[in-house]
Amino acid sequence: MSFQTTRRRLARHAALGALGLAAGLPRRARAAERVIRLGFASIGAGNRQFTGGSPAALAHAERHLERDFAADGDVAIRWHFFAGAGPAVNEALANNQLDFAIQGDLPSVIGRANGLRTRIVLASGIDNPIYLAVPPDSPIRGVADLRGRTVAWHRGTNLHLAIAKVLAANGLSERDLKVVNMDFATADAALASRNIEAQFGSPTVFSLVRQGLARIAYTTKGDNPAYGRNSTLLVTEQFEAAHPDLVARVVKGIVRASDWASDEANREALFAIWARSGHPLENYRDDFAGLPLTARNNPLLDDFLERQYQAQAEQALEYRLIRRPVGTQGWFERRYQEAALRELGLEGRWQRRGADGKAQGAA
Repeated sequence: MSFQTTRRRLARHAALGALGLAAGLPRRARAAERVIRLGFASIGAGNRQFTGGSPAALAHAERHLERDFAADGDVAIRWHFFAGAGPAVNEALANNQLDFAIQGDLPSVIGRANGLRTRIVLASGIDNPIYLAVPPDSPIRGVADLRGRTVAWHRGTNLHLAIAKVLAANGLSERDLKVVNMDFATADAALASRNIEAQFGSPTVFSLVRQGLARIAYTTKGDNPAYGRNSTLLVTEQFEAAHPDLVARVVKGIVRASDWASDEANREALFAIWARSGHPLENYRDDFAGLPLTARNNPLLDDFLERQYQAQAEQALEYRLIRRPVGTQGWFERRYQEAALRELGLEGRWQRRGADGKAQGAA
């Protein structure tokens, strides 16, 4: 066999191998030249690839962005979920594994303090309450009763500073408690088995309440608005600089989801969609009880939200969660939301708040 014949056969085999590899890939993955990678600082029950409680979660579950980009043969949407919450998302951002993230305020501040270069482009889940859950027969009646108790929460998440504020308002600090670092699922199990005396948690605690395994001793719902937790959609500066058009379209898609999630006619349907996360519909029903959907599903970056992030940065430094001051000036980019509001005819849909938290009028 001649050298030329051998070379031709090798080339033909290589080509066939490449075709076989391509045939094994999903059609969209083969065609896509750009993949938009979005990460949630949360995950569903049992590591289910769904989450709930925000317009971005609705956009994922109902494939809003996938439909918006369906006509683009060169763009694919990929969603990622992180059991490690905000700290794990920061690690993924640092390793250039994400373009967008839906993340709480404190983890975002910590990421910025550690050099992550991002822009906050939309709110997705604001004023989220926290719940202090205890065993049904516990003598703990409120936050002031936690002194010396074994209390769990997930450190480094957006609960952390909200808890610090609540403790301070009751004359306590972390040093007055026996604090155990646990994620939500682990803390729920520990409370149910009475391995801890209390936990500051999320709406997952309502499942324990309905089973008679816990009761709510305190919630930030209806308390000082500064105790609320906030989550936003952020994008890496690198991706925004390269693809501002794609950023605008992602923001527009989630604003559209926010509009649907703010409609009271959709309340039960919304909770049912979020329940795909594996957390019961009743948890969302209890969490949102007594609140209009517009209060929590408002996507606007306003003066109050910016002020809250600056306050989080200042407190994170005070509590030594970060080692250097973090400024929020230039971090918030509102032009994408403003464009989306105009294009969708939603300028008057949600209330804007001033730095003092008071309503300034509809957007």
